[in-house]
Amino acid sequence: MSKGNFSTMGSQRNGFNKEMFILSVDVGTTSVRCHVYDKEAKCRGSCSTKVVALYPEVGHVEMDPDELWKEFISVVKGAVQDAGIQMHQVEALGISTQRGTFTTWDKKTGVPFHNFISWQDQRAADLVKSWNTSCTMKAIHVMMKGLYFLTRQKRLLAASLIVFSTQHVTFRLVWALTHYKKVCMCMCMCVGWYLNHLTDMNVEQLTCTLTFLLNPMCWSGFLCSLVSLPLSIFPQVENTGHDFGSVDPSIFGVSIPIMSMADQQAAMFGECCFDVGDVKITMGTGTFMDINTGSKPHTSVAGLYPLVGWKIGAEVVYLAEGNAADTGTAIKWAQDLELFSVVQETSAMAYSVRDSDGVCFVPSFSGLQAPLNDPKACASLMGLKPSTTKSHLVRAILESVAFRNKQLYEIMLKETQIPITKIRVDGGVSSNDFVMQLTADLFGRKVARPQCHEMSCLGAAFVAGLGVGFWRTREELKKLQSTDEEFLPRSPLKEGVDIQSQEYIAILQSWERALRRSMNWYSKA
Repeated sequence: MSKGNFSTMGSQRNGFNKEMFILSVDVGTTSVRCHVYDKEAKCRGSCSTKVVALYPEVGHVEMDPDELWKEFISVVKGAVQDAGIQMHQVEALGISTQRGTFTTWDKKTGVPFHNFISWQDQRAADLVKSWNTSCTMKAIHVMMKGLYFLTRQKRLLAASLIVFSTQHVTFRLVWALTHYKKVCMCMCMCVGWYLNHLTDMNVEQLTCTLTFLLNPMCWSGFLCSLVSLPLSIFPQVENTGHDFGSVDPSIFGVSIPIMSMADQQAAMFGECCFDVGDVKITMGTGTFMDINTGSKPHTSVAGLYPLVGWKIGAEVVYLAEGNAADTGTAIKWAQDLELFSVVQETSAMAYSVRDSDGVCFVPSFSGLQAPLNDPKACASLMGLKPSTTKSHLVRAILESVAFRNKQLYEIMLKETQIPITKIRVDGGVSSNDFVMQLTADLFGRKVARPQCHEMSCLGAAFVAGLGVGFWRTREELKKLQSTDEEFLPRSPLKEGVDIQSQEYIAILQSWERALRRSMNWYSKA
């Protein structure tokens, strides 16, 4: 926890002259964290607890809703206590959640019918595959190709190439409707909406269902009917602006306005990526690479995902996102195998050997996402030899993180054709100097790492703070931004193209061969 100089804002509440703060909670895949921020965006108190993932069957990833709620309450109280303040000094609350994780529950009682089904879950893989190869999809593709030929509208070309993914909530929801009979009369929302004790609606997180249209921002009856989902189970969408309601006073003793809810969008805002072409990479449990595309959603033909970045008043800013699901997951797996004791050792271990000794690691415990989109891919280690050491294995794992970054970056450049203005990297894995330097080398351009790695919390706090006037403008937020270190490519740029060292050209080619061999591994065919 970082400590800032104590200063008085002069805000008044309950008749007392007190310094006020913004509270922010990040409900992540592996932990729930809460931070208390002051006017200078310094973390004055924090608390975190681990999230226990459940694996009831192969490919199934779940979380206990009741435990998650208890953890939410616990970290909020713990952070406020750690900051040495009172609840009435909290000006507003911001929340960052996993938008692709959901549960379903009874509208009347609020009791969930089943555990949270995680964004990493693969239970709908066969359903997704059957739809992607169905006659209906083929007919849609043919029709859209014809319309594209006539109109040359890029969004029609994207529709002619669209493929479904297990990361879309829709297909896991169809699975739940099929296997949990009571679900037909329930409310269905992402994990952020589970916190219905605190809030009501979250426009930013609706886009991950695939049945929510970015423009004109409403549910698609046609797409719902395609996958046999009743439109009535989805919440009504309203232009709620900043205000998501207030915390029930019975929970924390005071009513706290909830002014923001988001997922990776929060990290984008925390990195102050407000301009078109700004790129944010969050390397946590997974890697999420986002680019600001401005006032129009990006139409992708190769796997990037269009998202609502943030909606503040009448302004709507869109992002394009690509992700790799198993970044921190792979590193944690290696630690569980005792390849190293603490994560901080890994960078030095990777640098202690010249290369990975021909070992290639494919980080696909949850399949492969953009641009390959193969939910049946397996994680694998290839090229093992008697000479292979722990350091070689660790280097191969860290290299795979940077290689997936390169894949996402290249598809983002090709797809959006938007000039990149800056690249900011956050998340727990960003503290690894080896990964950061190799990423800069492979991109052929500077990447910056902030002093605070937990940008989702900070971004949710920024939006909440703007909503209550705690901070006034985005320019003010930019002045609060701090950079820990900038990583420059060790190979120079030439005419805008990165020149990679010869050693990594060969290593990348070997890794791509390993990638191809890992694909479609779990196919039943």
